[in-house]
Amino acid sequence: MDKKKLVMTAMSAFIALAASTNALADSKKNKPADMERCYGIARAGMNDCATSTASCASSATKDRQADAFIFTPKGLCTRIAGGSLTANNGEKK
Repeated sequence: MDKKKLVMTAMSAFIALAASTNALADSKKNKPADMERCYGIARAGMNDCATSTASCASSATKDRQADAFIFTPKGLCTRIAGGSLTANNGEKK
């Protein structure tokens, strides 16, 4: 495994762990408290919610799909290469 793949795998594992350990939900926005949607970093089949082309979680068809997101701790998304707080259509989430 080359260095880039190793770093991406480790980062994906960290993000998945961070998102899954925060069990408190903000019922108003249906997302974990102190978390934000981060688009463009989810691995195929690992997104947290629906995309613009599919209606359920785990439906991303490719890695780093621009309209698929995962929840990350606030402030982390913009520090991840390729991470964005907006979907590919520019709509703020």
